[in-house]
Amino acid sequence: MAQLWGGRFTKATDKMVYDFNASINFDKKLFSQDIRGSKAHVKMLASVGVITEAERDEILKGLEGIEEDVNKGDLEITSEYEDIHSFVEANLIDRIGDAGKKLHTGRSRNDQVALDMRLYTRDAVEDTSKALVHLLSTIAGIMEEHIDTIMPGFTHLQKAQPITLAHHFGAYFEMFKRDVLRLKDIRERMNYCPLGSGALAGTTYPLDRNMTAELLGFYGPTANSMDGVSDRDYLIEFLSALCTIQMHLSRFSEEIIIWNSNEYRFVEIDDAYSTGSSIMPQKKNPDIAELVRGKTGRVYGALMSLLTTMKGIPLAYNKDMQEDKELAFDAMKTVQDCIVLFDGMLETLSFNKDVMANSAKNGFTNATDAADYLVNHGVPFRDAHGIIGQVVLYCIEKNIAIDDMSLDELKAISPAFEEDIYEAISMETCVNKRLTIGAPGHDAMVNEIKGCRDFLASMN
Repeated sequence: MAQLWGGRFTKATDKMVYDFNASINFDKKLFSQDIRGSKAHVKMLASVGVITEAERDEILKGLEGIEEDVNKGDLEITSEYEDIHSFVEANLIDRIGDAGKKLHTGRSRNDQVALDMRLYTRDAVEDTSKALVHLLSTIAGIMEEHIDTIMPGFTHLQKAQPITLAHHFGAYFEMFKRDVLRLKDIRERMNYCPLGSGALAGTTYPLDRNMTAELLGFYGPTANSMDGVSDRDYLIEFLSALCTIQMHLSRFSEEIIIWNSNEYRFVEIDDAYSTGSSIMPQKKNPDIAELVRGKTGRVYGALMSLLTTMKGIPLAYNKDMQEDKELAFDAMKTVQDCIVLFDGMLETLSFNKDVMANSAKNGFTNATDAADYLVNHGVPFRDAHGIIGQVVLYCIEKNIAIDDMSLDELKAISPAFEEDIYEAISMETCVNKRLTIGAPGHDAMVNEIKGCRDFLASMN
């Protein structure tokens, strides 16, 4: 059992205690971050004279050899080691001897793991942001293609007013845009380096923390060494953002699932993103959308777990904080996979435009516009509302749309109706006369899509 702390102890750790305490099986994910941090640390140590330049070069060469061998599969990270830091340091000492024992000078595992986790999270924030930007590009492309594709808009899952597919997808563009901006904000706030905080009180070595921070791409060092080793706010913020992303994906998935149903038939999911039934040969199931929806609870669980872990921890580092990793790693990968797969499903989705248009027409989505028509012909709004209610009841009895009523039938309910009613309540008119900012009208959507493209350009 490779340990970094055995000098104080006269008795071996119980095997079950050792296994319970060890983190190598999950913190091995931090390998590349640990190597990156160690390289920066030894460069800084040499610059301030704590180690010689020859020792620096020897250590760097050893670290690069370990990194290369692990990446090639020639060196395995095993449970023989307590954690990833033990693995790197023990292998370094085996390879280069006494110089390797100087790697940990001026450093504690507390600030080392704080650095590794911050680097890993920063990488994950950037990867998630890139995946979201690609998803946004897919959504923007669908918006451009379907700027005039009419469909019903819903409230309470009831058909409400006619909109366009571009308008509907534009709502999700705004959601995922906010997610990207949240990630950008999180990266700004977390981008400070805890290395050099020591166990909790810094160190007596003349460390240049600004140099280490700069080498690792941080804005600067963390301001307080106790906070530096015990802060996981950045991870809580990221997990919270991942929960919001997953919530947005789940809402979108729910709509795709509904639209894919036999009753709606708004969309056709590509064969590559659906499955069949083992017993019912007619089935084509929206499995990817359902799994994305289902995995949302898993991501929520990671956030709640970390919040619960952190709520009772006094300053500074405590072993409880080892629990920040497993579920966080899982949540990061889960959301990344969900974004990429959902994106692929959207890119290959087919839209049944005629079905959507008929659904809008036959769902009385133009009833509000019919009431507005009467108001514009001198009928008080409350009376107009009641008249259109009678029109809808008549249509339900006859199993027709408002557009299908003859002018005589309309006039029998209200003499205010004239021949121009049909143009006034056509789906195209109902949509395109709505031109306020954010509305579904063609010209308004052209401006909205331009805004979407401008945002994407700013992200690249």
